[in-house]
Amino acid sequence: MSEKGPSYEPDRTIAAAQDHPGKSPAYIGDPRLRFEAGRALVWGLVIGLIALAVHISQSLLVIFGAMVFGCMVDGGARLLGKFLPIARSWRVAIVLLLATAFLLWLGYFAGSQISQQAAQFPAIINEQLGKLIAYMRDQGFAIHTENIENFASSMASGVGTVTKAIGGIFGGLTTVLLIVIIGIYFAIDPRIYERGVAWMVPSHRRAAFYDTLSYQAYTLRRLLAGRLVGMVAEGIFTWALLAVYGVPMAALLGLLTGLLAFIPNIGAIISGVLMVLVGFSGGVDMGLYTIFVYFLVQNFDGYILVPMIAKKTVDLAPGLVLSAQLIFGVLFGILGLALADPMLAMIKVALERRSAQLDAEGESEPQEATA
Repeated sequence: MSEKGPSYEPDRTIAAAQDHPGKSPAYIGDPRLRFEAGRALVWGLVIGLIALAVHISQSLLVIFGAMVFGCMVDGGARLLGKFLPIARSWRVAIVLLLATAFLLWLGYFAGSQISQQAAQFPAIINEQLGKLIAYMRDQGFAIHTENIENFASSMASGVGTVTKAIGGIFGGLTTVLLIVIIGIYFAIDPRIYERGVAWMVPSHRRAAFYDTLSYQAYTLRRLLAGRLVGMVAEGIFTWALLAVYGVPMAALLGLLTGLLAFIPNIGAIISGVLMVLVGFSGGVDMGLYTIFVYFLVQNFDGYILVPMIAKKTVDLAPGLVLSAQLIFGVLFGILGLALADPMLAMIKVALERRSAQLDAEGESEPQEATA
């Protein structure tokens, strides 16, 4: 009686490699295993790309900010092109010179008046907050100075942590400088960057890519045009209406209102609170007048000015915009808060164009089949 050893079945991979002598020893012969291995590779690449995007998210946000700035310059150059038939590079240079001249005027001519008002601004805000706390105490609310100080210190710590993420190791000033420099390069010759990205897109998808990109650029130009016009209008109207009544620091409040108008929803709330606090420093009548001015300016901007320029094109839901601002503000600080609206608009346009392209492809397939 011969004693047999344990049965042995050759490994499928080794057998497959022997059946295919030209293949690598790591070749997977089973088609189902190859399919699952391919899926695992794809998921691994997706997870790796997500981790890489999170790691370089600050740099990506700076690049997107440069694209937004470049789009603003491009919009100004296109507007000049309707009146000045000169080369694009000259039109871009004129836009940059005008922007620089405005900043110089703001710094040298209006800076002295605004700086004097800004020096008085913290004292007035603290005085009004003290009156508000005293009033709430009289109404029975248990508010202690220590609690206010702890809350303020925690808020300052949180803001400092978030703001640190904006500029990375370079700092906020260098971040702004990078945005301006890269944005100028984008504005001077945007086609070269479009072609560079298009080369990475499959040839049969490049037409759809250019279509989506053109719609995104058009939407972003309209959005930023409406935002800039709204900023100027809000700043001038606020300053004029407050100055007529004699509200203190009318120029500073007008400037802050105009700058904060770039951030919809949240910016209007911040400027309104500051305006009302300063207004009540001159009495109840002046405080009520500042409330009237705030609602008048915001209603004019929200229901007349912005809809005529940008809202019909972008059509973003206010709740969605506010949610995006909160998320990007927590993740990236002030820069993320300011760029949340343009980024949300770009995502919306991309999804709309993709849906339209799929619908067009679905309509063309039955016609080809009948032909």
